[in-house]
Amino acid sequence: MTSTDLTSPSSPTKHKFELGQVLTIVSGHFVHDTYTAFVAPLLPLIIEKLSLSLTLAGSLPSIMQLPAIFNPFIGYLADKVSVRYFVIFAPATTATLIGVMGFAPNYISLAVLFFLTGISVAVFHAPAPAIIARISGKRVGLGMGLHMAAGELGRTVGPIVGVSIAATWGLQGLYRLIVIGWASSLILLWRFRTISSREYRQKPKSLRVALPKLRTVFLPMLFIILPRMFLATCITTFLPTFLNMEGATLAMAGISLSILEAGGVLGALSSGTVSDRVGRKPTLLVAIVLSSLLMFVFLQVEGWVAIPVLFILGFISLSPASVLMALVQDHLPDHRATANGLYMSMSFLLRSLVLILLGMAGDLWGLRETFYGSAFVALLAIPAILALPNEAKRARSS
Repeated sequence: MTSTDLTSPSSPTKHKFELGQVLTIVSGHFVHDTYTAFVAPLLPLIIEKLSLSLTLAGSLPSIMQLPAIFNPFIGYLADKVSVRYFVIFAPATTATLIGVMGFAPNYISLAVLFFLTGISVAVFHAPAPAIIARISGKRVGLGMGLHMAAGELGRTVGPIVGVSIAATWGLQGLYRLIVIGWASSLILLWRFRTISSREYRQKPKSLRVALPKLRTVFLPMLFIILPRMFLATCITTFLPTFLNMEGATLAMAGISLSILEAGGVLGALSSGTVSDRVGRKPTLLVAIVLSSLLMFVFLQVEGWVAIPVLFILGFISLSPASVLMALVQDHLPDHRATANGLYMSMSFLLRSLVLILLGMAGDLWGLRETFYGSAFVALLAIPAILALPNEAKRARSS
């Protein structure tokens, strides 16, 4: 693998999809998100161990999102200098912090641990998609699809692994898996050893030039992300707790989340490619409408019928993430990492707010009613999708 400067106009890889390099980042994303996926299925055990309300339990994942406030700064730094070591060592750091969460004796110590985990999450997720966009050539949707699919695959495997370890050794047994995160980071370090650091950064134009597009793109995106976040966060964070309260075992609740996330893998992988062909806005519109309808269906079915419904719900409801990320990259090609950092910051911080609101709603009205409400709220994203600028199609075809 040669040291090619992707920012150079004469670079032979400027319009080439660099599969090997994309898969290097993607593999790290898979391992990293496998560890963060332990949290949701183990919330019932955490609630029981620390005697937490749903509001406090929901605040724990939201605390993990708080460091996302630094994402725009991390992204801006990534556009200026190489931050590849952030990406390289994030899997090891996240694995270590999640691996010791079973030893936390109280809510405060666990909250601190989750906040530190959030910092590790931020320093990976801000620069990594921008790197992939720059090495995906004209196939940014495919690159984002692979990246998001890897995260969804990690969130598919994570619940099964986390629940299995907790069932065998208890919450404290999670430390046994730390070595896998460190192995992933060492592999990333080895794979990057011959690649110039300048290959993964841009020579960005003045950020002042990008301000008009920041407004025209991110304002409608705010009103897309927030309503959609209610449904996506509700189903991915509280599904195991909801099913456990409805009588399912912890193992079955964890498997159900994995089924949902398995659908999300295919959804994230296919939606980016589909949006490359038919457009970002039509893809988002179809996904929002169908995901709300499928949430209603899921809440009405029982028994084995819920399995395919969960899979399809995951396929549809988790697919917009890669489309939104590709859309950001379309409109701000000269500030990819900065734009992605802003997008990730917006997403994670809104998710923090939504997690607390969903927990409060669950305490007040019950999780079943909260699930219904999230499906209604998601439909409020439709006007904002229609308000998105139309330059994205031209950007993809140029």
